[in-house]
Amino acid sequence: MVKAVVGANWGDEGKGKITDMLAREADIIVRFQGGANAGHTIVNDYGKFALHTLPSGVFYDHTTSVIGNGVALDIPKLVAEINSIVEGGVPKPKIKVSDRAQIVMSYHKLFDEYEEARLAGKSFGSTKSGIAPFYSDKFAKIGFQVNELFDEALLKEKVKRVVELKNVMLKNLYHKPEIKEADLLAELLEYRDIIEPYVDDVSAFLYDAIQNGKNILLEGQLGSLKDPDHGIYPMVTSSSTLAGYGAVGAGIPPYEIKEIVTVCKAYSSAVGAGAFVSEIFGDEADELRNRGGDGGEYGATTGRPRRMGWFDCVASKYGCRIQGTTAVAFTVLDVLGYLDEIPVCVGYEIDGKVYTDFPTTSLLEKAKPVLEVLPGWKSDITGIRNYDDLPGNCRNYIEFIEEKIGFPIKMVSNGPSRDDIIYRD
Repeated sequence: MVKAVVGANWGDEGKGKITDMLAREADIIVRFQGGANAGHTIVNDYGKFALHTLPSGVFYDHTTSVIGNGVALDIPKLVAEINSIVEGGVPKPKIKVSDRAQIVMSYHKLFDEYEEARLAGKSFGSTKSGIAPFYSDKFAKIGFQVNELFDEALLKEKVKRVVELKNVMLKNLYHKPEIKEADLLAELLEYRDIIEPYVDDVSAFLYDAIQNGKNILLEGQLGSLKDPDHGIYPMVTSSSTLAGYGAVGAGIPPYEIKEIVTVCKAYSSAVGAGAFVSEIFGDEADELRNRGGDGGEYGATTGRPRRMGWFDCVASKYGCRIQGTTAVAFTVLDVLGYLDEIPVCVGYEIDGKVYTDFPTTSLLEKAKPVLEVLPGWKSDITGIRNYDDLPGNCRNYIEFIEEKIGFPIKMVSNGPSRDDIIYRD
């Protein structure tokens, strides 16, 4: 069976922990989109890890970790990540990389940096990981696929074409040093030698696994609101963050995805620019940020402080709907135990009218939050394993949000470790 784990919001919802937990029952875990521009923080028996490319189920020795064709493959970062977890005492994982995956090049990162500098105050808040230039090249059909690394004649011809194109922009738009053909070819051949042991026909491997009844977990990066089609465009990422894309980015039939676990935080956070209706500021935001997550709400990739807000029912209802949610995993609920009262965003006021359906970006920019305040539970709920043992106000908070978003909350995470989880029928 194939199950997807995806995010309902802006990313950073806690998908890494949920994937790590569900991987106990999985045979194969697949990253199907995105690149090393975002991270998943995992706390388990080996320690605390921030993963950027590797799937979050990589810590189990019974699993195979797959980098799908939809991933923006940063080869040096992938290999460094493998080495770092092995050095941390994790058994060397079984890894397969799709021969159709495309490669993030060093010049993609440079172009990302140059463009953000050129845009200045109108920039997109990029992590400068090369993701937007990478996907631009992919769809302009001038990117490099992994399989091309093994045809040196093709590679030389393509390098010549790409260098001509890139140098026009470097010289005339960015006024930066030009790329040399020999340097680019050497970079690609180095990548070939590094990645060769992992390369496979991943879609064929997954097809056979499905036929043999294996359990496959698809792990998404970021969340619904960062999707380029259905998110807060243009302040979005460059690959689809939806479970539906899991079929494309992994190379499996869409009808094989039977369950879609969508992860929601018990409050909101976001990294990068864009509309964020329930956002809070000042001391209130600082306290939630510093209490949040495991060691605070700071980006796993950039270390940037995340923007903070109250739970947003409008955005989360939309985010779950667009994912095709079969179950919601509700995370970091334990963080809210310090509050006397907990505001929840239940609607958006736009030009005097209240909306409970998520609008397009042009309207979103004008939205003000409509808040409903719920009583807090003022206690530490970490370690509780049975739903009925939670304080009454805590259960009320969960059930209030479940009713507002319209999707069943079947898992409640109340601590950083993989065992800090409560299952609901």
